[in-house]
This record gives sequence, structure tokens and C-alpha cells, in this order.
Amino acid sequence: MRALAPEDVQPRFAYGRDGKFLRIATLEAAPGLTPRGVCVLLNGATEFIEKYIEVIGELLARGYHVATMDWRGQGGSFRALREPLKQHIGDFRQYDSDLRVFLDKVVHNLTPRPPFVLAHSMGAHILLRALHEHPKQFSAAVLLAPMLRIQTRGYSPRMARLLTLAHNFIGGETHWVRDVMRDPLQATFDRQLCTSDPQRFQRTQAMLREHPNLRVAGPTWGWLEAAYRSMETVNAPGYAEAITTPVLAIGAGRDRIVDTAAIRDFARRLPDGRYEEIAESEHEILMENDAIRAKFWAMFDTFALQHL
Repeated sequence: MRALAPEDVQPRFAYGRDGKFLRIATLEAAPGLTPRGVCVLLNGATEFIEKYIEVIGELLARGYHVATMDWRGQGGSFRALREPLKQHIGDFRQYDSDLRVFLDKVVHNLTPRPPFVLAHSMGAHILLRALHEHPKQFSAAVLLAPMLRIQTRGYSPRMARLLTLAHNFIGGETHWVRDVMRDPLQATFDRQLCTSDPQRFQRTQAMLREHPNLRVAGPTWGWLEAAYRSMETVNAPGYAEAITTPVLAIGAGRDRIVDTAAIRDFARRLPDGRYEEIAESEHEILMENDAIRAKFWAMFDTFALQHL
């Protein structure tokens, strides 16, 4: 199968329960392959569909149809604020609602069977909320570096939480976290924290230069407060234990964005959970170098074949 190009995606729009638009895409598996059903692909904070063009191609080549989306507040989906570079949401229940709409209006039209799902970081966190509330909607799930506890570089976790509460209390919920806009177009490889692969990093940068409207330049204090509340919910006693869907959670040993130890601990609590770790990987496992990605795909294929 030839490598996909961003223009092969052809996104379209669905509408959430509040009428706000969500940018979505569906792609059919390569012809002639044994069909494996639908794989839902959920990206992380600040990301967008085209960033995963290589991954989509790899899933299609495995016989999956792929359904994916831009989360509200990023990519080509609805932005809540007049300053569209700010990632902002008031409550993660809005993400829950948008995922439900995506499944009902898009994914369920592709297959009568519960789909497989591959999710990264914030997308994996939102997925855990869905697995808890609707246990039979996915056949199995692969979670990459799920956002269960975030790294608070330069601050203790307690201080970071208090700062977030304080900024929201005084009405700063739509202000940049730390009052800093981190425009990805100004990012350099040596200062980013997500991948050890310069070529894949530059590929994403080139996409953003060509389509700057897809970029996000960081979260607001309101988004961060909503994330903290949701992480407290998901990490609460009994939450993981109530998730019955088969789950493979994969941690990144060199993650500087989320806490890998929290992922390891959470996975141990899952009734049908398995944990793997790629010791040399940074946070974005799917955007890593070829050797790391080969390890991921070996884990994915083994798990997926057990849950066809």
C-alpha cells in the first residue's frame, strides 16, 4: 500500500449536541486484506487528524477501517474562545458528549460490532471515562501514555494544583497557563519534550506551517482545572476496577508530559488490563523513531489478534 498523504484524509464535519462542529474523518481499509473491522483513533491534547497520517496508513494496511476526529477546541473543530490558539474547555463532560456523538453519528454507521480503539494521552483519558460509563461500546482498547497524572515541571504537584484553583477562583479561567503562549510554529526540536525523532517532529511542523489554523498554543487555567477534576475522578478508588473492557496500556519510560508510574499503577487495577512499557520512548510513542514504533506495533498486533 502506498503511503498516505494528508490530502487523502478528506475530513468532514459532524455536530455535537450543542450544535458546535467537530471535524471527523473515516478511511476504508486497503482492498484485498482480511477485514478486521473498525479502529477508532483518538488523538491527544493540541493534536489534529493529519498528524496521524502515518498511523492511519498502518492501520489501513492491517485491514482496519479507521474513524478519527479532532477534539473540540483543537485541530479543525470548534474553538470556544475568541482567541482560537487557546485550548479551553469548562468540563471534560463536554468531551464525553462529543465522543458519544462521534460514535453514534459516525462510527456506528460503519459497523454493527463494537469497534477496537487506539487512543493517546488526553484521548486515552477521555476514553477511560467512556469505558467506565459505557462498558460494552468498544471490543478492546490500546491506551498510549494515558493522561492520569501530569508532570508539573518546576512546581510540586500540590503547588501546581493550588495555583490552578487560585487562577480559576479569581476569574482567570480563560488566561494562558503561566501567562505563556507556546506557539508550536516557534517550537524547535531541541526544546520539545515529546519525541526523539527529528524527522517526524519536522513533518508535524511542516503540516502546521501549511495549515496554521490547526494549531493550538497551550491550555488555559480553565482547561487545566477541568483536567485536574477529571483526573481525580478517574483515579478514585473503584474507578479502574469497574472498567471491564480488555485494555492494553503502554507507558513511555522517558515521558516528561504525564506520569508513567500512575499509568502502571492504574493498569494493575483493571480487571482485564495489561501493562507494557517502552523504556526509551518519549511521550508521543506513535511519533517516535522506527525502533520504538516497531516495538509498539508488535505489542499492538499481539493484543489486537487476541480480541478480533
